[in-house]
Amino acid sequence: MFHHPTALLGGVIVLIYILAAIFAPAIAPHGIDESQLSQRLAAPAGFGGDGYILGGDPVGRDLLSRIIYGARVSIAIGVLTTLFSAVVGVLLGAVAAYYRGPLDAVVSRIADFLLAFPMLIFAIGVMTILGPGFWIIILALTFKSWVEFFRLVRGEMLAEKTKEYVEAARALGQPGWAILLRETLPNVMNPVIVVGTLRMGTFIIAEASLSFLGLGIQPPTPAWGSMVAEGRDYMLDAWWVATFPGLAILILVLSINLLGEGLRDILDPRLKAQ
Repeated sequence: MFHHPTALLGGVIVLIYILAAIFAPAIAPHGIDESQLSQRLAAPAGFGGDGYILGGDPVGRDLLSRIIYGARVSIAIGVLTTLFSAVVGVLLGAVAAYYRGPLDAVVSRIADFLLAFPMLIFAIGVMTILGPGFWIIILALTFKSWVEFFRLVRGEMLAEKTKEYVEAARALGQPGWAILLRETLPNVMNPVIVVGTLRMGTFIIAEASLSFLGLGIQPPTPAWGSMVAEGRDYMLDAWWVATFPGLAILILVLSINLLGEGLRDILDPRLKAQ
């Protein structure tokens, strides 16, 4: 990491976000629903305001505190969706590629069908049927996103299963499940880690988009997307209400992408020379 300064910078910023989310009750100056009417749409400190550091929202709540608590939602959804999608996609991809047959054909056709739908449109459709909620967002995103991990692992596994060390394991009498779990699967995990890191930023943006549309996290729980939606009607008079939550999304996703690009070079040095 020290040979990849941009990746190191991204990792440090992501770590700061994670620590802020974990210790939000100790860091946030105010509670998420603590309001003062005198601070309604108050300007940030340094921009004419004398109260909240990042200003007040339309009902007088501290924007900084709500942004800090909002990091919990975005990071949790990003991490859990990535984890669930990776587990489902990796297992299905590895088993389908190693054993082939009807399982591979059926799962591959399902994956092709899901690829026809854009992620956000698919998630909107699912949440329109099931309703908004934290776990519903994760379910909707996971149901669409396991496909990328499936296709990645399936392609890698098809190449790995023809190599000599797999033939040697078969010659030693190892069963198929042992070869799959102990020999081939560990050798395809590096690209999964890289793709998972990069996709985490996509999931955070998807959650913010759903919350912006009113289909994601519901009030009073703070979510960056819904905070941006609250501030869009005040852009001319109180630009900070929508701008600071938007910057929080921008900085976190950019940092995750920088970290993912660095991990790609670290875990596969062949790409660094390209």
